[in-house]
Amino acid sequence: MPLSSLPFITPELPGAGGEIKAEPDHFVVAEQPLYAPCGSGEHLFVQLTRRGQTTREVVEALAKAVAVPAHAIGYAGLKDRQARVTQVFSLPGVAAATLLPAAAALGYEVAWAIPNNTKLRVGHLLGNHFIITVLHADGAAALPRAAAVIAALQTRGLPNYFGGQRFGVSGDNAAQGLAILSGQRRRPGAKWLYRLLLSAYQSHLFNSYLALRIERGLFAQMLAGDLAKKTDTGGMFLVEDVDAEQPRCQRGEITFTGPLFGHKMRQPAAAAAALEAEVLATAPVHEGQWRQHRVMGNRRPGRLFLAEIALTPHPQGFQISFFLPKGAYATTLLREVLKSEPDLPDAAEEEA
Repeated sequence: MPLSSLPFITPELPGAGGEIKAEPDHFVVAEQPLYAPCGSGEHLFVQLTRRGQTTREVVEALAKAVAVPAHAIGYAGLKDRQARVTQVFSLPGVAAATLLPAAAALGYEVAWAIPNNTKLRVGHLLGNHFIITVLHADGAAALPRAAAVIAALQTRGLPNYFGGQRFGVSGDNAAQGLAILSGQRRRPGAKWLYRLLLSAYQSHLFNSYLALRIERGLFAQMLAGDLAKKTDTGGMFLVEDVDAEQPRCQRGEITFTGPLFGHKMRQPAAAAAALEAEVLATAPVHEGQWRQHRVMGNRRPGRLFLAEIALTPHPQGFQISFFLPKGAYATTLLREVLKSEPDLPDAAEEEA
């Protein structure tokens, strides 16, 4: 399903309009780590801020500067080029006295460098803090319109769609992933690209599932057989008593999860399983192909709850500051507020 056709959760509220320019200081993102480094060990954790480079470009630059293999450098999530990003990396066998001048020479601002006993792995973060500047919004109406949408989202929740970055500049990553799964395209030589294209097709199917659930009025409603996720601990369980779990859903304590299809994905039951089967029936992929390409599958929260969000005026529009959990996309929030598809670097992309 094209991103432009995904249903809004606040369709009755007008958008603020506006655009985000491709300037790093208009898109500021800072990781919130999952844990602090312990202070000893062979891996040096470093929190640095950079502009105009992707995560992989930073890894390559650091690897060359301190003479370690790029694959040995750890990071928690991928961030895009056109942003001002504060992010943590881990480097094995490197002393702070070596790293700090190398990072400064590369133009990075280092906040701290502390040893740890393990490598930083993908997904080892709580989420990302954003400050995004929206320019050329709809005049005096922009800020109250944005505030009205945000107030509604804080009550209704935000659909956890995958954003445009997952689908590539040309928007065809999912189609390429399907071609690989169905044997119509050869596997790319680069492992990261191979996994990215396969996950893009999973993401496309997840977005289709979430859109179907919204269109049927089931976004804020638990279904029998849903695999629900606790928003505080992340624990997942099967919904057997809808009447008992619905109040928790309304309070934002739990959310339904949607499918990232694969041969080992945890399966829902009853009505929830039937809904997922409708989506899977549209996919020309069978279990053997998921298995052949080692696509195990996973579950993804379908509904996000916004606790930390603020609006402030800007001479040419407004700024919006918010926090999203790992794997969530700033695009999803901004398209609801602007009521358009923002052309921006989405710096919350995580590897599959």
